[in-house]
Amino acid sequence: MFGGLTGLTDPKGSDWGERMLNTVASQTIRHLFTKSESIEVFVRCYPSSKLLQGIIDSFKMNGRGLVIRREFAVEEMSFETDTVAIDFGSVLSGKLKLKQPTQAIAYVVLSEEGINQSFQAELVKKHLVNLSLPALTALSGGKPVSFTQIQVQLLPQNRLKILAKADLNTSELVPLNMTVTVGVEKRRRISFQNPEVELEQIPPTQQEISKTLCLALTEILDNMVDLDRFDLDGVKMRLNRLETEGKRLIFSGYAEIERIPRTG
Repeated sequence: MFGGLTGLTDPKGSDWGERMLNTVASQTIRHLFTKSESIEVFVRCYPSSKLLQGIIDSFKMNGRGLVIRREFAVEEMSFETDTVAIDFGSVLSGKLKLKQPTQAIAYVVLSEEGINQSFQAELVKKHLVNLSLPALTALSGGKPVSFTQIQVQLLPQNRLKILAKADLNTSELVPLNMTVTVGVEKRRRISFQNPEVELEQIPPTQQEISKTLCLALTEILDNMVDLDRFDLDGVKMRLNRLETEGKRLIFSGYAEIERIPRTG
């Protein structure tokens, strides 16, 4: 009966539940992202009669070329759950609702290009421009300081090379050049540690202030990238590890899913 209602009748009558769930879940997941190059959803529910009880065996999503909140590019994202309790009535209405929170294994890949684009996002820029921190205004004669033209290069062993310019509201921008180590702290924050300032390409008259500003920028970045600020509604990401691999930054961990998000 339900297969007929949804147009998903199967000649064998054995997988109508999986097919219906895959269709509904795919439509729901796509709406979480501003853009998506491809999204594949695989729902296991066997036998299909378990769906009537609101139980599915597993849920897996693979996505590529995703954009979150219009500004954050994700090269690849996947997550997979074990048994999940869902509201069967919501499936019939073309939606997907959880009866109770669940956890999923998560895997996220960011590209070097996507990371650099994120520094143009308003959510990020507000932490980098027109700053009035005493340590910075002491260098600028009391004027706000901004960090601009930030470029990141991914290096082996979880190292990042960061190039930037500091605007102290004077006639000249101060160039910044350093490498830092990135890691995971408390499973939700990306840490920037062990800055190594490179002064060879910095004009001698600016080397001392460039070093001071590099250390200040490292501290700002270290306090800025908290995953709770970037979460989809109803989903909290928690990281176990990260690693640089060529031009990609790879995260692995898990997602705490309280509810299916409404929008991305």
